[in-house]
Amino acid sequence: MSSRITPRWRSTLTGLLIWIMLAMSGTGVSHAADNPDHERARQAVEAGDVLPLRTILDRVEREYPGQVMEVELDREKGEWVYEIRLLRKGGVLMKLKIHARDGTILDFKERQGKPHKPHDQGEPR
Repeated sequence: MSSRITPRWRSTLTGLLIWIMLAMSGTGVSHAADNPDHERARQAVEAGDVLPLRTILDRVEREYPGQVMEVELDREKGEWVYEIRLLRKGGVLMKLKIHARDGTILDFKERQGKPHKPHDQGEPR
């Protein structure tokens, strides 16, 4: 398993970024403009309070290679925080909390993935 973001995941992330940009610009995704969370996030990016997701993902890819599984942007204690979940080499799951203004790693947790055990064909499930 490659420790780099695969072309398939890169295209998925690119699509996600395009969708976010459309939602933030108010074109193409009308329900996003009605959501106060999306509006607050858009304003934070425009005000420079939040680094663009692409900037954060580039840093994460360099420092913590793996496949990005999920990204969230939340407010915690009055600050914007990106939460990124990665699948790393060897099945290690990692959750990063990143300060959205400057990209500082606030916290990270690693958890070894559960080993996959094939079912014995003779045993009932």
